Amino acid sequence: MTNPPPPLDLSRLLADVDPSGKKPRRNQQPRNDRPEAQTLDDALFLASKRAVDEKKPMEFKAPIRNTDRTVGARLAGYIAQKYGDAGLREKSIVATFEGSAGQSFGAFCVNGMQLIVYGEANDYVGKGMSGGEIVIRPPRNAKYATNENAIVGNTVLYGATGGTLYAAGQAGERFCVRNSGAVAVVEGVGDHACEYMTGGTVVVLGTFGRNFGAGMSGGIAFVYDPQEKLPTRLNHDMVKLERLDGDEDDDWLRECVKGHATATESRYAWVLDWRWGDTQKYFWRVIPK
Repeated sequence: MTNPPPPLDLSRLLADVDPSGKKPRRNQQPRNDRPEAQTLDDALFLASKRAVDEKKPMEFKAPIRNTDRTVGARLAGYIAQKYGDAGLREKSIVATFEGSAGQSFGAFCVNGMQLIVYGEANDYVGKGMSGGEIVIRPPRNAKYATNENAIVGNTVLYGATGGTLYAAGQAGERFCVRNSGAVAVVEGVGDHACEYMTGGTVVVLGTFGRNFGAGMSGGIAFVYDPQEKLPTRLNHDMVKLERLDGDEDDDWLRECVKGHATATESRYAWVLDWRWGDTQKYFWRVIPK
């Protein structure tokens, strides 16, 4: 029989942090918010409220950090409360940020909002968005190839029903999971892209992972694939592949690529458009069976 271990000394864990008894023992605020007096989401809402009430255009600019979460959600809720699904006129509220956006940037974005990030964004960009436009692009002084670098995280546009997203870079996994109406252009995606998608349109201009289109029952995806790897990475249970053949989708797709290049100033996208005669023939169209 081995000797029992010595007893643990938990005195440091059990020490009284305030022997004086003067500090409060429980939270003194109605909500357990993070320490900042005002969140960036609150600042955007307060700066935009009058413009929303008067239906006047306005611009907002601010730095953003990865601790700034759900930026735009409060403003979106206020617009929806006042004007319903109609929202505001296109790009009535233009908010530009520089830095690294925290999770759920642009969540529940609605018509009339345009949210722009010069930098990058974490997971859940555009979660539940129903309208408006979100643009994620590299920092102004970036020199790297956008299609070779990640710019947004996982589960982008989860459950979106409308609106447009342009991301000048690669996305993580489960891009556009449960998308049912949004239009998205991105320069690369990870595994499980377009999973359980029921509507909307996705344009992938770069690399992609495995299990593409798993459970995809609606919508359409266009994938640029000059190396013809998609047939081996597609989940064939519910979708099929077609090449474009000069039909109306060809014209729409080119305009979409141009829109992405204009919004993000992506040199990679401009080259694809400039060489459209060659570019077009390498696109797959992914549609439900």
